[in-house]
Amino acid sequence: MEVLKSAGLITLFIVSWLHSQSQSQSIIDSLETQYNKGIYEPQQKLLLLKELAINHPNADRALYFSEQLIEAAQAVDSIEYLFQGYLEQGNAYRLKSDLTQAMESYFEGARIVDNAKYRHRLGAVYVAIADVYAIMGNYPNAMSYHQKAIQILREAKDSVNIASALLNAGDAFITLNQLDTALLYTREAEVIFQKINSQIGEAYSLGNLGMIYAKLGDNLQASENMNEAILLLEAQQEYYPIAVYLNYIADIYFAQGDEVTALKYANRSLELARRHGLKEQISVAYLKLAQIYERAGKLKESYTYYKDHIAYKDSVKDITAVQQMADLRTNFEVSKKQIEVDLANQQKRNQQIITIGTGIALLLIGLLSIGLYRRYSYIKSTNLIIEQERNRSEALLLNILPKETAQELKQLGKVKAKKFASVTVLFADFKGFTQYAENLTPEQLVETVDYYFSKFDEIIQQHGIEKIKTIGDAYMCAGGLPFPSTDHALRVLQAAKAIAEFVAATRKSAEVKHTFEVRIGIHTGPVVAGVVGTQKFAYDIWGDTVNIAARMESASEPGKINISESTYQLVKDTVPCTYRGEIEVKNKGTLKMYFVETT
Repeated sequence: MEVLKSAGLITLFIVSWLHSQSQSQSIIDSLETQYNKGIYEPQQKLLLLKELAINHPNADRALYFSEQLIEAAQAVDSIEYLFQGYLEQGNAYRLKSDLTQAMESYFEGARIVDNAKYRHRLGAVYVAIADVYAIMGNYPNAMSYHQKAIQILREAKDSVNIASALLNAGDAFITLNQLDTALLYTREAEVIFQKINSQIGEAYSLGNLGMIYAKLGDNLQASENMNEAILLLEAQQEYYPIAVYLNYIADIYFAQGDEVTALKYANRSLELARRHGLKEQISVAYLKLAQIYERAGKLKESYTYYKDHIAYKDSVKDITAVQQMADLRTNFEVSKKQIEVDLANQQKRNQQIITIGTGIALLLIGLLSIGLYRRYSYIKSTNLIIEQERNRSEALLLNILPKETAQELKQLGKVKAKKFASVTVLFADFKGFTQYAENLTPEQLVETVDYYFSKFDEIIQQHGIEKIKTIGDAYMCAGGLPFPSTDHALRVLQAAKAIAEFVAATRKSAEVKHTFEVRIGIHTGPVVAGVVGTQKFAYDIWGDTVNIAARMESASEPGKINISESTYQLVKDTVPCTYRGEIEVKNKGTLKMYFVETT
């Protein structure tokens, strides 16, 4: 049942609304009138804007007041109010189904409070970030941020926000059909909401428990819970969850064969969602109406509603939004990593100063003790040793890092992470390596892998490609960095062909004792590159592009080169390829793939 699959996305992202119970419309109108008069002190202005941004039932007006709150908070340099402004701005965008803008606001809020003093606030915004990931279907990221939020909020003993985080995590488990876990989280949240006398929290808990009972087949209990939740939410003017629960109840009656009652609830949900501009729930209601009319034999009406469902669904979940969110998360986490790297590099520079000072002192003592007559020969021999060591260090550094990166490290003592808009990443590994390796001695295994990877190194060097790293039998390289280029996809494919041909040739050679078959996967997209570590430097790349390239390799076949749609678009005019269709990929849905023709 489609509604039961998607309606579990009740996003109780309005964490701050639970701190002060939702205001009646008359109070909101009064606050808005007072603000428009402009007669207040700066602190009063901030309080007014905060209340209006948090509690205004109209998403457009809530967005306006959150933007005003951000501007006012910046003027007085208030971290608390600035964070609140970005959180409520994200909430308003979320209500308008503008998920990319919502995520951008949330991450900006997270950056503002990412320190020990405001750690409890970080927990609240992590809940909101997790909800958006859940709506987009990215449950690994959603659950990761839910767990972070719950840990932070438990440490802060923040009952309201702990309950909200537990409820939202339980909501994600509902969608994943992990109902026992969902029940535990939701009941714990309900107990907390009852203790603090939060009617809106109790309403969400009742509604979510109703969804769990529906999935467990207890339709009577499910319907009672959700109808009770709707009554409480109507009093609080919370329309988004009401639309969700109405669709759920429609789905229950639809499953029982009562199309008339199901149609009543679905139409009620659609009318409510239209009135308040809730795109996501408009889409869900359209789908339920299409299903009801299809069963009733009214195919024309069913087709019309289904087209409307697709149009609204695409407006909420589009691939551009997914990529922009991936970029936002990458930028947020890379900026945190860069702070850690900068701190480590500063400590290293301090140690270098101490070491150099000690060395100079010892050198002076040695020179004085030996005497002036050996001064010239001593300095000469010392300089020779230093020069040799410098040359050796230079060679080692260039063997580990790209030349441009090594120069930056020597000159500045650190390497800043850089974003590349288009890079082609190649993964290769050997079929059945683990089982085959069990029959080789460690010496034979290392010798065999070294034989293949040394040739791979030679091939990618010939094609101007950067080796990133090897992990066991996996080999990773990339084209288009550290210097951007326009032909990196073609050069990587040419290198991949050479690698495949070399591996195939070894299987026919009597000189090679132990041979394998290779699988190759390639994807093109944006990455962030930089140096990780302070003791053993490693040049590495991060981003969703790396994950998809690895998926291309795991979906490939022995002796084949499997490429993604983005890579294919760059090489299709010069490299013949065979379309494989859309193939299911772990955590990515279905992706278009192509085999490169190697003969």
